[in-house]
Amino acid sequence: MRILYNSRDPQYKTPFGTVRTGQSCFLRIDIPKTCAAVRVTLVAEDCDGKPYREIPFSRAGETADYVLWRTEFTLDRGLYFYWFRVEKPDGSFRLFRQGDGTNMEAGEKWQLSFIPADFSVPDFARGAMMYQILPDRFYQVGQCDLTDKLRPYRIHADKSETPYYTADAEGNWCNDFYGGNLAGICEKLPYLQELGVEVLYLNPIFMAYTNHRYDTADYKRIDPMLGTAENFSRLCAEAHARGMRVILDGVFSHTGSNSVYFDRNHVFGDGAVSNPASPYRGWYCFRRYPDDYDAWWNMPTLPNVNELAESYMNYIIDDDDSVIAHWVRLGADGFRLDVVDELPDEFVLRFKRRLRELKPDALLLGEVWEDASNKRAYGVSRRYFTDGELDSVMNYPWRNAILRYVKGEDDGTALGQTLETIAENYPPQVLQCLMNCLGTHDTARLLTVLGDDFNGTKAEKAERFLTPEQRKTAIDRLLPALLLQFTLPGMPSVFYGDEAGLQGFEDPFCRRFYPWGREDKSILALYRAVIRLRKESAALRGGELRLRTAGGGRIAYERVCESQTARVFINRSDSIWQLGAEGQPEFSVGLICCGDELALQPNGLCVVFA
Repeated sequence: MRILYNSRDPQYKTPFGTVRTGQSCFLRIDIPKTCAAVRVTLVAEDCDGKPYREIPFSRAGETADYVLWRTEFTLDRGLYFYWFRVEKPDGSFRLFRQGDGTNMEAGEKWQLSFIPADFSVPDFARGAMMYQILPDRFYQVGQCDLTDKLRPYRIHADKSETPYYTADAEGNWCNDFYGGNLAGICEKLPYLQELGVEVLYLNPIFMAYTNHRYDTADYKRIDPMLGTAENFSRLCAEAHARGMRVILDGVFSHTGSNSVYFDRNHVFGDGAVSNPASPYRGWYCFRRYPDDYDAWWNMPTLPNVNELAESYMNYIIDDDDSVIAHWVRLGADGFRLDVVDELPDEFVLRFKRRLRELKPDALLLGEVWEDASNKRAYGVSRRYFTDGELDSVMNYPWRNAILRYVKGEDDGTALGQTLETIAENYPPQVLQCLMNCLGTHDTARLLTVLGDDFNGTKAEKAERFLTPEQRKTAIDRLLPALLLQFTLPGMPSVFYGDEAGLQGFEDPFCRRFYPWGREDKSILALYRAVIRLRKESAALRGGELRLRTAGGGRIAYERVCESQTARVFINRSDSIWQLGAEGQPEFSVGLICCGDELALQPNGLCVVFA
C-alpha cells in the first residue's frame, strides 16, 4: 500500500496552491498501518535548498488500513520546498513527490509559497481579453515623420512585402519600416472593440532607431514615426471611452547605443560616451572607456544599464516627472517589463510601488518564459510573487503545452500536468490575469507553428507559406488551441493579425503588416466565436480551474464560479468519447447528442454549462 498525499487534493492540503502570509496551511498524510510510523515530520527548505524549519504532524485518526496524520502551520513570506520524514521503530525514510502521489527516497520536492497578505491585482485585468500590437505593423494614418531617423532606413511601399531579413550595404538591419502609427491604432479602435478587446498591449513606442524599438533612444519621447504625445493621449482617451486599457512595453535593462543617455554616435551631445562628465555616465559599466562596455547579449547597440544606480532609478521611477509618471499622466494603464529577469528585484518592487502610487489600478506584467514562481536568474531566486513585485507574467508554459497537445506531440498528460502545476504554483489572483499567449513578436505565427515544422535558413523561410494540405492541418489544430486559450484562467492575448490568418516564421517574418482587406474570414470567424463564448460566460472569465481528466488524447476541465459551471471537453483521440449527461451544450464540433447523453467524435470538442 502506498502512502497517500496529494497537494492538489483539498483532503490533503488546504488552501490549494499558495498561502497568504498569516494564513494557516493544513496538511494531512495517510500512512499505511503496516508502516508502523511513530513520527511524521514536514521538512521545509528555503528557495536555495537550505534547511528552514521542521514541522511535526499529529495523529488525527485512522481507517481500516491507514493512520491519518495532520498538521497546521504558517511560514514567513517566501518560496519553500518540502518533503516528509517518516520514522519507524527500526529506522526512517524520506518521502518525495511523484506525479500526484508520493515516492520513497526519490522524486521531486513539493513547492509552497507564502505571499503577501495584501497581494492584489487590478480588477480590470481579471479575465480580460488582450490584444498585442507591434505599432509599425498595424495600420497607418497620414505620412511618416522621418525627421529623427538615422540614415539609412527603408520604407516598404507595398505593405504586403516580406520584412527584410538581411543587413543593408552598411551593415544596418531592423531598419525597414511599414509606417504603422498611433493614429492608425486609434482609427481601428472600433474594430478592436467589436472583436472584444479589453486591454491593448503596445510593443515599444519610445523613440528608437529600429523597427522593433527595443533600443530606446529617449524614454520620454514617442518615436516621431509613430506620432506625438497628443496622439498617445488621444489613443488612451478613446480606448478608455470604449472600455479598453492601454499597456506599454517598458525596456529598462538596457538602452540603445544611439540614445540621449549613451550617445555612441555623438548625436545628442550629453550622453555617457559623448560627454565624460555626462549625468548618465554612472548608468553604464565601461570596462575601458568609451569603447568597451557591458552590453545586452554582447550586442554593442544595446548597452546594459546599472538599474540600481540611484540616478537611474530616480529618472525611471521616483522623480516627479519620472518615466513612469510621464506615461501614466498621458493615459497609460500599466507596463509589461521586458526581460524582467534581468532587472533586480529591488528595481521591480520599487517600480511596482511607484506605479500603484500614481495609478492604484495600474497593471504590471513581466516577460518570463518559464515557471515564474520558482524562477532563478543569475543565481538568484526571484521574488515576483512572494514579494508581490508583479501582477502577472506572460504564460509561455501553458502556450508550449497547448501547442504540443494539439499537434499530437503529447496525449494530454503533459498538458494536464502543466495546467495544474501553474495553477498550484501561482497565486490565484495572478492566475486570473496571466497573459495567455499563443503567438507573440518573439515566436513564429500561430498558423505557421500549427501547420509547418520546417527548420531551414532565413532565406528559405522568408517566402515560405503553408501549402493547402498544411493549412488544412493548421486549421484542424487551431480551434482546439483557441478553445484552450479562451477557456482557461487568465487574459487570452491575441498577437495582431493572428486572427486574420497571418503566417510567418520567427522574427522578422512573424512581424508582417496586418492584411487589411485580405483577412482570412474563416479564421476570423473562429476567433470571434471563442471570444464571444468567453465574454458571455462568468465561469470562463473568472471561475476556478478544476482538471477532470488528461491523457489518451483527451482533456477535460471545469471552470466554476458561484453562478455557473462551464465544462470543457477536447477529444484528440481516434475514438468516440462517451461523456454522459454533463449539461447544456453551448459550443461544439463533432458532438453527438442522444437525449441528455453526450458523446464526442474524434477531434471533437465542446463546452457545456451546468
